[in-house]
Parts: sequence; C-alpha cells; structure tokens
Amino acid sequence: MSKRQESKYKINRRLGVNLWGRAKSPVNKREYGPGQHGQRRKQKPSDFSIQLMAKQKLKGYYGNISEKQFRKYYDEAVRRKGDTSENLIDLLERRLDAVIYRLKFAITPFAARQFVSHGHVTVNGRKVNIPSYLVRDGDVIEVREKSKQLAVVLDAAQSAERDVPEYIEVDHRQMKGKFIRTPRLSDVPYPVQMEPNLVVEFYSR
Repeated sequence: MSKRQESKYKINRRLGVNLWGRAKSPVNKREYGPGQHGQRRKQKPSDFSIQLMAKQKLKGYYGNISEKQFRKYYDEAVRRKGDTSENLIDLLERRLDAVIYRLKFAITPFAARQFVSHGHVTVNGRKVNIPSYLVRDGDVIEVREKSKQLAVVLDAAQSAERDVPEYIEVDHRQMKGKFIRTPRLSDVPYPVQMEPNLVVEFYSR
C-alpha cells in the first residue's frame, strides 16, 4: 500500500474544495490555496488544467490513491463494455476501503484504509486486509467481532455527516453490510461535483 504523503486537509486546500464535506475542513474558512501565493489572482484555466483538477479530485476523494493504481482503474474501465466514466466510478466504489467508508464503519476514506489494512474486516466471512480489494454484487462485509466495540467504529456509525447510499445495505447493530449492485455516478453521494468524463479526456489525450 502506498504511503500517503500529505495531510488530507492540505488536499482540500490545494484543490479549493471541501472534498469530503466535513465541517473541520479549512476550506470552510479559507477558500484560497495554501502557501504565500495561495491568494494570488487566478488565470482562466486551460482545458488541460480543468481535466487535471478533475482527476486530482477523484484520486484525492478515495484516500489519495497513487497515480499508478488510479491509471490501472482507468485502463480497466476502458477495457470493460459500456461508458468508461461510469465504469471508472464503479471500480472505485467497489474498493473495500471505499465500501467501509460508505457503510459508515470509518469516519474518512483514510481511516477506512487503515481499518481494512489492520485486519478488522471480513468479506463473506473471510478476513481481508487489502484496501484495494474489489467487492462484488452480493458480497457481505462485516467488522470482525473483536473490533465491533472500537470507539472509532461506533463514532463513525453514529455520525450524521453522511448517509449510506442505496446500492449498499447496512445493519449498524451487527456492524454488517452488503454490496447490492453496480452504482452509477448519479447514485454516489459526493459532496462536490465529480467529473469522471474529464478524467477520461485527460487520459485520452
């Protein structure tokens, strides 16, 4: 697993958006970028910079995954039948750490990645500690028995910041959920506008 190199809130500042919709985000107070030049007048962005920003937002949202791994998702999305941008979202939403975040078993995607890698999760009864593991329709994801009373899990489950999307079922009393179906872009509860079509354009140059 690649090591995250920067604070998650620095990602927010750099992109100029509250990427995860959190009340703690510094963007809520300072919409300009970090550093001494953060408040300088912005020039009209080029097509390339708009596409790059769309890619950075999507990468950052899923725990700032590496460029190498993100490119693999794009290549797989192209290979599959159907709309490439929708396929890309489907692949990202099937990451086990993303599913744990959607189930509200972790407060952030970064916490979800750590939760999975520390061995707190089972898929269909078997322990899985690979955050990038892709779940399939019908897979049952559960917090291991010894981990169900962890404060971080209970706090995340009770958080009112997010709702669980319709393509996932969850029982917070048993700390168990099921991935039901393929999500479409319109199904995914992003706090900011995501434009996977621009990501496709970026890689198609």
